[in-house]
Amino acid sequence: MGASEDTSKQPAAGWRLKSGVALFILSIAIPLIGIPVVTALGVSVTITATLSGALLVGAEVMGIVAIAVMGKDGYAYIKTRVFGFLKQYGPPREVSRFRYTLGLVMFTVPILFGWVSIYAAQLIPGFTENPLPFALGGDILLLASLFMLGGDFWDKIRALFIYDSGVHFTQKQAG
Repeated sequence: MGASEDTSKQPAAGWRLKSGVALFILSIAIPLIGIPVVTALGVSVTITATLSGALLVGAEVMGIVAIAVMGKDGYAYIKTRVFGFLKQYGPPREVSRFRYTLGLVMFTVPILFGWVSIYAAQLIPGFTENPLPFALGGDILLLASLFMLGGDFWDKIRALFIYDSGVHFTQKQAG
């Protein structure tokens, strides 16, 4: 069980891995660059929608081809590298009560705003003219709240989807 066994399971950075990574990056870049270019061309809405859809479908197919080119070992290698990097900067397991409360507020405000904005759009200044900043702000706030809430919150969310999961309430000690 030495280090040599761990490194032997990692694929060498051969042509398959390099080609797969290049295809995967290209599958992400094509829609990010291509769709704004298509919309800037000033062609009809039908042609813009058709070209944008083709770019998205092509990017999805290219992503699948990238995984096929990399192979199972290459895909597992990339996945462990990416998730290892993200775990390093991910939320801590436990957080303070203040941070948890603030995270819950950050989590619920965008959800409540999304529900209320449908019915009260005329009462929110600037919402009907330009709703995109409100939507982006809510999405960013919701994502930031997941990091603010910590790793235990992810387990609580996950437990919602597991039938056999239960709840364990801790009792406070009387002072």
